[in-house]
Amino acid sequence: MIKRYSTQDMTEIWSDQNKYQKWLDVEIAVCEAWAMEGVVPKKSLNIIKRKAKFNVKKIEKIEKIVKHDVIAFTTNLSEYIGPESRYIHLGLTSSDVLDTAFSLQIKESGLLILKDFEILIKTLIKLSKKYLKTPMIGRSHGIHAEVTTFGLVAANWLDEAKRAKFRLENSIKNCSIGKLSGAVGTYSNVSPRIEKRACKILKLNPAPISSQIINRDYYADFFVSLAFIATCIERISIQIRHLQRTEVLEVEEPFSKGQKGSSAMPHKRNPILSENLSGISRYVRSNLAAGFENIPLWHERDISHSSVERIIGPDNCIAVHFMIRRANNLLSGLNVYPKKMMKNIYLTNGIIFSQNILIKLIDKKLSREKSYQIVQRIAHEAWDNNKDFKNLLMNDAEVLKILSPSEINDAFQFDGLISNAKLIFKRVLEK
Repeated sequence: MIKRYSTQDMTEIWSDQNKYQKWLDVEIAVCEAWAMEGVVPKKSLNIIKRKAKFNVKKIEKIEKIVKHDVIAFTTNLSEYIGPESRYIHLGLTSSDVLDTAFSLQIKESGLLILKDFEILIKTLIKLSKKYLKTPMIGRSHGIHAEVTTFGLVAANWLDEAKRAKFRLENSIKNCSIGKLSGAVGTYSNVSPRIEKRACKILKLNPAPISSQIINRDYYADFFVSLAFIATCIERISIQIRHLQRTEVLEVEEPFSKGQKGSSAMPHKRNPILSENLSGISRYVRSNLAAGFENIPLWHERDISHSSVERIIGPDNCIAVHFMIRRANNLLSGLNVYPKKMMKNIYLTNGIIFSQNILIKLIDKKLSREKSYQIVQRIAHEAWDNNKDFKNLLMNDAEVLKILSPSEINDAFQFDGLISNAKLIFKRVLEK
């Protein structure tokens, strides 16, 4: 009953053809449930299942007259099924079909997104492992801080991606619900047993309670999980954009043969993939407001949510799925420049080792305030006058009274970095 899609077919999931197929799946599941109760004869059920068809263009034509999409759909079904169509939509209200089918589309979309997001996570694991021992300068506020590794930077992306995956999995589970409880959700003309049996056929869980609709916080939660994925990808893309800047150039997006970077400047290789991902992420997040606005509806329901979901449902799923695949292609082909990373570590004349000196002075029983004052004075002199920080320390009388040249030299090593990096990466993988 539920079709399996390839990674190319997110748009097909949200096509009119598939939407009406989901409606039909719901209607037939309810007929099967009624048949178990003896209400729908087995012969009639077999006729329904054999003859049930629909035509999208015909439905659209009928809808122009009746001004009601579900009635247009059931009318079209009856043209194919014949007299047995009297059992179609038995005891249901339109939202029973619409919402349960929407849950099926959300579930399918979510599973497809999850499948490709798991591929992206594997790419991040490979990137982290490959460059776990590759030193690079860590930055805070965009300013050189201390030495890290590119593998740890990627592992940080990985850690966030794993949380985003967890949120998506939970939201898919939460949205795997159906509602077949009739007008205002009181089972006035359909029993809870029918809902339970039909939902089991559809591999959904019955909503614990509903009005005439499934409460929209379920679906808002799904759109939130998509926004987390989009923002996770944007965080990666922003960092790549920074690292590709000419003055930095520690990593660079793949640049294919024949690709052009600028209509005016032949030398340009711009981070267009990352910039594109940043832009799409803004769009995905902007749709969250509409998703939350859908939650408070009039009384048992109105249909103001419907028009919104017809837009943000397909748009956000298609956009996030595209982002995941583009991000994976970007990271799989990422150009990494370890030599430039090492060069940038020493770009600031060694002042990035200032905390190591600070700790050594404190270990010698000097107060933190006095130690900080000494180190800051010398570090700023090195930075302001383009002098070597280590040499200044080696020639500073105040420092030499406390630290030996050997102790100063030890402060400019980062040998322990790799063992710590392995420990951190292990924790990320085990989480």
